[in-house]
Amino acid sequence: MDSACSGSFYAYTKDCWPPDLQLERTTAVTAKTSRELGQADANQQDRRGRRLALSCRLFFFGDDDFEGEAKVLDVSTNGCSAESSIDVTMGMILKLSLFLPDFKWPLRVEQAIVRWIDGKQFGLEFTSIRLAQRERLRNLIMKSRP
Repeated sequence: MDSACSGSFYAYTKDCWPPDLQLERTTAVTAKTSRELGQADANQQDRRGRRLALSCRLFFFGDDDFEGEAKVLDVSTNGCSAESSIDVTMGMILKLSLFLPDFKWPLRVEQAIVRWIDGKQFGLEFTSIRLAQRERLRNLIMKSRP
């Protein structure tokens, strides 16, 4: 193995798979290194826009009938953080239904990407949301100003 693949702690990539493993995707190592923990903190700090702390229900839907429920911890016009007992993975693409306190029907997000994970908490970036839905979020956040 070359030097990029040596050591006792690394993720297998297509460039350094052991010959006895037939992998189609990168196999992620589940333990967190101090560098990865620092990166998660950096991702959480790289947030844009005003955030509103709130607690409401969130349903999420992914590929292959993947679905789950979470509790929203905070929200902005660009994304939210949530907590769930269902495991998600970095980069996962989801459709969302957020049950915000301003309306009886849920706010829909056509596409959100999981940007960071910290235990059962994770961050979502809204990458495809209709203008009317984004305006609804903006109005909710602006009304909460002190």
